[in-house]
Amino acid sequence: MTLRQITRGFVLLLAAVASTPAQSASTAPSLETIVAGMAQARAENRARFRSHAVTRQYTLFGKERDKSKAEVTAQISFVPPNSKKFAIGQSSGSGLGVRLVRRMLQGETEIVGDHGATDISAANYDFRFAGEETVNNQRCYVLEILPKRKHKTLLRGNVWVDVNSFLLHRMVGEPAKSPSWWLKNVRIALSYGDVDGMWLQTGSEVTTNVRIVGQHTMVALDVGYESGALAAARVLGPAALLPSVKQEERD
Repeated sequence: MTLRQITRGFVLLLAAVASTPAQSASTAPSLETIVAGMAQARAENRARFRSHAVTRQYTLFGKERDKSKAEVTAQISFVPPNSKKFAIGQSSGSGLGVRLVRRMLQGETEIVGDHGATDISAANYDFRFAGEETVNNQRCYVLEILPKRKHKTLLRGNVWVDVNSFLLHRMVGEPAKSPSWWLKNVRIALSYGDVDGMWLQTGSEVTTNVRIVGQHTMVALDVGYESGALAAARVLGPAALLPSVKQEERD
């Protein structure tokens, strides 16, 4: 092989490498299109919400993740548009587990009636496109989310948005404002999935430094679902039964 041939081959190689970014460049739509798609997907999903009950398993870990410090089971019910209640079931281990679970669920029930204040929307966040990744075998757009105000229910971090449905697969971040004096360095990871035609949060992991007692991680996983007002009423109580549901029972 002559020097000229070697030089020519080297030049062709450089040209091929230089052209790679252009060939593999993201084909993602504009940021505005993604955010608009998220808003439409969120509205359509909310319209599919039905009464349901969830069984959720909470596990509390200390600094080490090889042994749990507490386990708590809770029943959570939801009746559209904004009725959410819970009941603590079985628990074992440290009493801190029950106290943390109760506080977390109280927070959920307080914000359910004002979902507009916590939506991943242009009203609450500024967005930056951060790339594309695969989550649960689904291609996602990764967006950085920047809260427009300091509030404990808003997160500063990233969301993973399905490229086809524009629904969230994952959300990771830290609160724009600490939820409590007792908690420092809070990190929250939320996962979402399809539940009987509804796109819901199906799991979470919260890691924080609790003053005095140190670092703890609470892992929550939804382990059971029941659809229908009757299922939700088992947590909400008999008074939650709608007249139409009572009639169905008599029939």
